Amino acid sequence: MTSAWKVRAIRGATTVTENSAPAIRTAVRELIDEIETRNRLDPEEIVSAIFTATPDLDAIFPASVARDRPGWDNVALLDVQQFHVKGALPRCIRVLIHVNTPHPQREMIHAYLGEAKNLRPDWSLAAIAPVLHRPLH
Repeated sequence: MTSAWKVRAIRGATTVTENSAPAIRTAVRELIDEIETRNRLDPEEIVSAIFTATPDLDAIFPASVARDRPGWDNVALLDVQQFHVKGALPRCIRVLIHVNTPHPQREMIHAYLGEAKNLRPDWSLAAIAPVLHRPLH
């Protein structure tokens, strides 16, 4: 039984090794690729994406990387800077993607890559592995 389509949220985060446009581009592409693949997203279903970056990342806007992706030209994108918290993970990019989907929130698969993988160990790949085999809608 398919539920009604609703807006759901997918989270993700990654880190970069340096504050450079190439490093940020690579990290954002990998993160979005992972989220799209794990959730079998069609860019037409993506409503918006909010990117945050730690204050030590200012070489390029993460949203500009997403804007260049096929099908993302009509997605509402926003960049914001994370506020500094002493001891927080450095060189970190986070994303919150809103999608239209018939799947319940519990089936959204979040992606944490690089050093960010420890931010949400409760959302590990092992815990969500059964969801990876859900049928396409």
